[in-house]
Amino acid sequence: MTSDLKVSGVTLGKTSPLVLIAGPCVIEDEESSLRSAEAIKNIAAGLGMGFIFKSSYTKDNRSKATAYTGPGLDAGLSILERVKKEIGVPVLSDVHCKSEVNAAAEVLDVLQIPAYLSQQTGLALAAGTTGKPINIKKGQFIGPGEMRNTIGKIEHTGNRRIMLTERGSCFGYNNLVVDMRSFPILASLGYPVIFDVTHSVRVYGTPSSESAGGEPQYVPHLARAAVAAGCDGIFIEAHRDPQRAKCDACSMLPISILGGLLKVLKEIDDIVKLKRLEDQ
Repeated sequence: MTSDLKVSGVTLGKTSPLVLIAGPCVIEDEESSLRSAEAIKNIAAGLGMGFIFKSSYTKDNRSKATAYTGPGLDAGLSILERVKKEIGVPVLSDVHCKSEVNAAAEVLDVLQIPAYLSQQTGLALAAGTTGKPINIKKGQFIGPGEMRNTIGKIEHTGNRRIMLTERGSCFGYNNLVVDMRSFPILASLGYPVIFDVTHSVRVYGTPSSESAGGEPQYVPHLARAAVAAGCDGIFIEAHRDPQRAKCDACSMLPISILGGLLKVLKEIDDIVKLKRLEDQ
C-alpha cells in the first residue's frame, strides 16, 4: 500500500487528488520566478490541485560549458525562499552534491535527487539525513524496480518521506520512452509516484535551446496516459515564454496553456480514483 506524503499542506498519495509540481526549468531571475509561481498557483487553485513550485538554482548537466546553469546555490535559494514566503507555496529544487544539502534543506520543502545522480550513495544518505521529503528521479538507465536500492539508502537514515519520479528510459541513443508499466511497479515500492512529462520529451544529443531538442507536442498524450496509469502527481516544467527560456526551451510548456491540460488530467484522475474506490 502506498503511503501518503505531506509537503507543507499538500498531500500526495493514492487517496488524494492529483498534485502539480511545476515551474521554469531553472531560476532565471527573482521577478520571473515570483510571477511564474503566482500564475501557476492561481491555475492550480482554480482546479483544486495541490501545487509545489519547482525551479533549479543550478542545472549541472548542461551540454556546453557556456550554457546558462542558473544563479547558483546562495542566490537561487534566496529567490526560492522569497517565492515560498510571498506566494505561499512549497518549493522544490535539485541537490547535486553532499556539500549543498544542508543549506538547501534550510529553505526547500522537497530535496530532489536528479536522475543522473539517482545511484549516488553519499548524496542519498546526506539528503535522507535532513529528514526533509525527498523526490528521487528514476535514472534513465535503470528499471523502475531498481529504485528500491536508492529508496533503501534513504530509509537507512530513518527517513521515509519519499516520492519517486518517472522521467523516461533510454531507448537506443538520444531517445527516451515512457513504459507505462513503470507506474504500478514504482507504486508497489510503497511511495507516491510522479511523472515528469516535459523531461520525458527531451531529445538528447541536441542542445535544449534548439527546437529539435524536444517534442512538446507529445506532452498531452504522455501526461494523459500516465494519469490513467495511476501516477499521484504530474511534473511539468512551464515558462511564461518558453522560446526565450535559458534552459529546456524546446520542451517546456507555456504557462498560458497549462490550465487546459490540467483540467483534462484532473478529470482522468477523478475517474481513476473513483474506480479504485469501487474496486475496494
